[in-house]
Amino acid sequence: MPSADCLFRPFACDKLQLPNRVVMAPMTRSACPGNVPNERVVEYYRRRAAGGVGLIITEGTCVNHIAAHGFADVPNFFGADALAGWRRVVEAVHAEGGKIAPQLWHVGAVREAGCEPGGDTPGYSPSGISMPGVVSGHSMSQADIDEVIAAFAQAAADAKAIGMDAIELHGAHGYLIDQFFWDQTNTREDEYGGYLRQRSRFAIELITAVRAAVGPDFPIIFRFSQFKQQQYAARLVDTPEQLADFLAPLTDAGVDIYHCSVRRFWEPEFDGSPLNLAGWTQKLSGKPAIAVGSVGLDRDFLVADNGFENASPSHSLEPLFERMNQHEFDLVAVGRALIANADWPQRVRRGELDKLQEFNKELLYSLEGGAAVSPK
Repeated sequence: MPSADCLFRPFACDKLQLPNRVVMAPMTRSACPGNVPNERVVEYYRRRAAGGVGLIITEGTCVNHIAAHGFADVPNFFGADALAGWRRVVEAVHAEGGKIAPQLWHVGAVREAGCEPGGDTPGYSPSGISMPGVVSGHSMSQADIDEVIAAFAQAAADAKAIGMDAIELHGAHGYLIDQFFWDQTNTREDEYGGYLRQRSRFAIELITAVRAAVGPDFPIIFRFSQFKQQQYAARLVDTPEQLADFLAPLTDAGVDIYHCSVRRFWEPEFDGSPLNLAGWTQKLSGKPAIAVGSVGLDRDFLVADNGFENASPSHSLEPLFERMNQHEFDLVAVGRALIANADWPQRVRRGELDKLQEFNKELLYSLEGGAAVSPK
């Protein structure tokens, strides 16, 4: 029987060293009134670091662009107050021996009208399309593209300045960067549209600008997905060869680690191989990959009425351990199981799976849920 030891080996690449392989997945909590992380947010992240998470990737944080926000009480990653709040988070996580990266986010056409900051500003996107066949926002000009890229670069520089250990760029789930990737939301006829390589131009320019802003030695994580919140069956690529062609220019632009978002980590990505998306990405890019998708639960997530079904802890993590022992992917991100159990890594390491608390969707409405972990 494979053991949990594979999760707790130190991880090292040329730009990032971690005490173990457990990553906290980014999860929007909508708990920042005025878009500023407060002491509840500091404590929320501190508890997960104290519970044994090696790398925390924060909830999505919005860059400094008028249309970046799409939901209430989501934190900024700009402005003196928000950056001071994030600095307190960094200090608390570091004090517990953990490392942390902000997820930098622009929602694009998904923006809800009236959301602050930004007010009545429409959603910005490559072609003004929020979902296939629905034109509901502003089609970005070259000046708009340049502004957004500059906002991401500034946020990345600020993350480095306040002591973050890396940054993650949110290029998944049908938000702005992904809207450029996907042919159903990018119908442009200029250099940012057309084939996938051309639709990737926005992301390539953005990553290049971020790399210039943070220098050669600061880690850049890039999150991408096949599925979109607008369409779970969506796919950017259908073969390993297409995936390799997609990844190569992103890697060349400066990506160090890929975060490969799927709904079920155990499912193969392409016919003829058991490798999942993270496994293929690590194999083809030569970069470390983070696997994610219903880890530690007895069922995958189900979106219904803007919520999630309850899920009990999985008392068998053997499929995950087997994949990690085969070096399919280097890191694994845990989401809802960490909301329910701030000390999930410690309990897994001790073999206490039967003591893990069930995830309940009510836990999404509070930052205080999960097993208690006291400060050092």
